[in-house]
Amino acid sequence: MTRIGRMNSLTDVEGLLVGHYSNPEEASGVTVILCPEGATAGVDVRGSAPGTRETDLLQPHNLVEKVQASVLTDGSVFGLAACDGVVRWLAEKGWGFPLAEGRVAPIVPGAALFDLGRGKNFVPSINPDWGRMACDSAGNGLFPLGSVGAGTGGLSGGIKGGLGTASEVLNLGISVAALVAVNSLGSIIDPENGRPWEIRLEIEREFGEIGEKSVTLPDPPPSPSSTNTTIGIIATDAVLNKAQAQKIAQMAQDGLARAIRPAHTMFDGDTLFCLATNKRQLPDLEGFFVAPKAPALNEIGRAAADCLSRAIIRGILEATSLGTMKAFRDLPSRLTPLGSGHKRQNDDGDHQDGGDQEDLTERKGNRPAFNQRSGKPLSD
Repeated sequence: MTRIGRMNSLTDVEGLLVGHYSNPEEASGVTVILCPEGATAGVDVRGSAPGTRETDLLQPHNLVEKVQASVLTDGSVFGLAACDGVVRWLAEKGWGFPLAEGRVAPIVPGAALFDLGRGKNFVPSINPDWGRMACDSAGNGLFPLGSVGAGTGGLSGGIKGGLGTASEVLNLGISVAALVAVNSLGSIIDPENGRPWEIRLEIEREFGEIGEKSVTLPDPPPSPSSTNTTIGIIATDAVLNKAQAQKIAQMAQDGLARAIRPAHTMFDGDTLFCLATNKRQLPDLEGFFVAPKAPALNEIGRAAADCLSRAIIRGILEATSLGTMKAFRDLPSRLTPLGSGHKRQNDDGDHQDGGDQEDLTERKGNRPAFNQRSGKPLSD
């Protein structure tokens, strides 16, 4: 039976903190993933228009093994300024690559998505303070999804994009999770039935009641948008080296390509980082080749792709309309039976036709309310 983590979130991976800063007026925001103890990192870039920072450093043959944070940001090349604030914040904590006289150089790879022209100013006023505020809000619990952080200004296939997350606990005891900001040229929604392409991957009714909805998509724009990119983080508590982390990031791209069609286009800068917090050793499993850890890596890569697909769907389903960008939840419904082409997985791992569910009120999709700008939970 496939199991999700306790929070179905990137923070199910021990050793990671997640924080946001969101500015709805600017239709822009920042999401930061902190690794106070450091995390082995890899990266895979598939889109043809990436906006990135510190990706060369993550190549297996280069010096630095661990990073202290990773940043997902709106604002295209201007948004990468938020990384500077994260670096300064980490340096003040003493977290980074060790230097002389007790000083540190925080290693903070990042990626930006292109969402210019969607807020009150064509170029949002992203600056280092946005990165600092995202760090200040970071925690190891639940965090808001949808039109927040790096998902604030997202647009996906003509509807509102957003930020999503998902996790899985392998039979090996290893946790795998994904966090993604969806801003794609391609669509998450199958136009034939009005539902996400990979809706079949749902576990334990995680998509909530809105996951039952079948929508009528708006007419496509007269000319395709060139303001795109989907960026994300894959995380695991397994012990990985940089080459293995890079391989997991590569395998996770399969989940992006299944959930978004088309993906990796000339107008996308699709980039995925993999962070390994090195809490659990990979088991040695017998195989035909003398590579005893390879089967475990295969399973982590499979889970990474599935988690990413589910996170992409959650980002779209959790998004709220902003400006002229209409969210999935606000699109007109079509009269398509829920059971058509999709079976929900119940808590025992069995699959049931979606139309046969009895009580859909108790779900892991129900989440607490959060402050839209700071990302901190609202008190009761």
